[in-house]
Amino acid sequence: MSSDYTYDEQGQFFPFFILTLTGLVTLPLTYNLLRPSKELENTAPRIKSDFKPQHADLIDGQKRKRLRKERRIKRIVTVIVGYLVMAWMVYLIIVTARTVQKVYDPYEVLGVSRSADEKAIARHYKRLSLIYHPDKIRPDPAKNETIETLNDRFVELTKAYKALTDEEIRNNYLQYGHPDGKQSFSIGIALPQFIVMEGNGKYVLLVYGVLLGVLLPYIVGKWWYGSQRYTKERVLVASAGNIFREYKDDITDGGIIGALSSGEEFKEMLKGVQAESGLAKLEKRVLADDSFLSAKDRETLKQLDSSSRRKALALLWAYLGRIDLGDASLDAEKYEAAPVALSLTEAFSAISLAFGNLRPILGAFQTSQNLIQAVAPGSSPLLQLPNFTDAVVKSVEGEHAKEHFTVQRFMKIPEDQRRSLTVGAGLLSEKQYTDAVAVARQLPVLDISRAFFKVMGEKFITPSSLVQLVVKARFIPPGCTNVPAVSELDLEDIDPDEDDLDALMGRKPAKNRTSKLANGKKVESKIETIQPPLAHAPYLARDHSPRWHIFLADTKQGKMAVPPFTFTTFDKPLFDEAGKPTFNVQTLKMQFQAPPQVGDFTFALHMLCDSYLGLDHRMEITLHIDDPAKAADVAEEDDISEPDEDSIAGQMHALKTGQPPKKKTRRDSDDSSESDTDGDAAETSDTNTETDVED
Repeated sequence: MSSDYTYDEQGQFFPFFILTLTGLVTLPLTYNLLRPSKELENTAPRIKSDFKPQHADLIDGQKRKRLRKERRIKRIVTVIVGYLVMAWMVYLIIVTARTVQKVYDPYEVLGVSRSADEKAIARHYKRLSLIYHPDKIRPDPAKNETIETLNDRFVELTKAYKALTDEEIRNNYLQYGHPDGKQSFSIGIALPQFIVMEGNGKYVLLVYGVLLGVLLPYIVGKWWYGSQRYTKERVLVASAGNIFREYKDDITDGGIIGALSSGEEFKEMLKGVQAESGLAKLEKRVLADDSFLSAKDRETLKQLDSSSRRKALALLWAYLGRIDLGDASLDAEKYEAAPVALSLTEAFSAISLAFGNLRPILGAFQTSQNLIQAVAPGSSPLLQLPNFTDAVVKSVEGEHAKEHFTVQRFMKIPEDQRRSLTVGAGLLSEKQYTDAVAVARQLPVLDISRAFFKVMGEKFITPSSLVQLVVKARFIPPGCTNVPAVSELDLEDIDPDEDDLDALMGRKPAKNRTSKLANGKKVESKIETIQPPLAHAPYLARDHSPRWHIFLADTKQGKMAVPPFTFTTFDKPLFDEAGKPTFNVQTLKMQFQAPPQVGDFTFALHMLCDSYLGLDHRMEITLHIDDPAKAADVAEEDDISEPDEDSIAGQMHALKTGQPPKKKTRRDSDDSSESDTDGDAAETSDTNTETDVED
């Protein structure tokens, strides 16, 4: 049986080939575009406010511009084109005539039943001969018949008749499936013949050369180079290098803003003539406002040589100072620069954490707060509230205030006095005051109720053990009254069940468990994933979900002791269905290794929110490390019986203390019945040494 390779001369199978290739690209891209986004900014609720800042249209325009970039227009266009090509190929498949080679059936050719005998077949063939013999029939032009087609038809009838009556031809049919004997094997290639026709070879080679030698390496190289250009904070590697060179151990808030302006992202934003356009006017406006720029920051701006960096720094100061530049294009660039700087702040934070110096770390988080709220470093946190200006702040704080008011302190002022300080000529109207107070009452102020150290499953903390810092905190928005007292049960931390491996390993919160209350009732504590509202940042041209960072610092050395742990979601609802605070106690945990020495170690616990000013919390906390031998001695006196030496618990006890557990001695029932005094002594010898458990 010979093989014959044929090409799809009429393009009958080529659409299948194109449809398959296009689907392999289009369908994965479609999934990538349509899958639900897991970013926090797309799932969080919002703080209710009708406040519209100045240039709200420009800010909304910059938000839409960022969304267009994030939606990846090129991918959307590719998907649309892919589906158009696939639809066209499906159409071609449907409308294109396809010839399908059928199994040869002589009965079907003659039109006789399979049960017919040889005489019946012969009689039927003679009748057909009288009709279709070339000498008996004439071509019908209406049916596009010719002498050749009539001859071919009669030949087919004759072959079918002989296949059923002639012994040799019948054997060919039975053995090979065709009266002519063995047939050639044809393999169809889904390529139009014109591609491989003589003279077109060089063009085919050219196409393959462009696809495989130019386009494919370009796409792969561009993807690889693009992925290598960015750090894990999604900042250009070159920008991280520039910020690293700007880093100093004693860098100030203004110095951090200057370091951020060295990002390469600003060069891409201010390309060509944009770097020089309006620079003189911008600098004049920024330097004319002496309310927030220090002499050092002014000098830094003046000494920069790069036009793009100089303009970027001026735009950042204009944004932080909320300066109206009097030019729509400059104001638009001002709002475009802030989200870029916020991303660069993450790179500066990573660099600061690597060095471990406390001042730059705190400065990085505070700079994030300033950028999100559009408040200059050192300015009043009250400027976060809608409609608040420097004049209103001065009226509230007084002319010669030594320190700024936080929003919490402002909301603690009696209502009548607070209203008289903010409402009036040159200050706020009644509606503006109401809007400001409404936003203040929704700010997520996380107040620490208790913080302590523990080792899971143990009563003592020994050197180099794996310690958990447990922070119990509640969201208490400013201005809340009748805040309920914290339940002692909520301040306790119950270890997860032994079979809850994910919780034991710290991969997720513990499963729902049943807790016993003081009155004897049992309730099931549900573990949820609650996300706080998006940051109220009307001047920032992007949405941002608040993040809380908790870390330990050694204030004496000015160093970070334990790196920050970041929290974005919580395990209990912040507000009820009516929108009122629940005052639920949230549990935040971070795990680290204890110092290798015995003693007391005092740390400064910092809890900072990256989205709001004045919501930070700092407290002193002491970690007590016990001597392992002393801890083992106390454990032996515990009222909990020691494990057997041959049990798993006994082996674990031996590994922790370095001493095998004592073997238990069993008392015979006769001995115990002989002396009730011994039994009473045994019952009263064990004492409960755990004094920190509260009912």
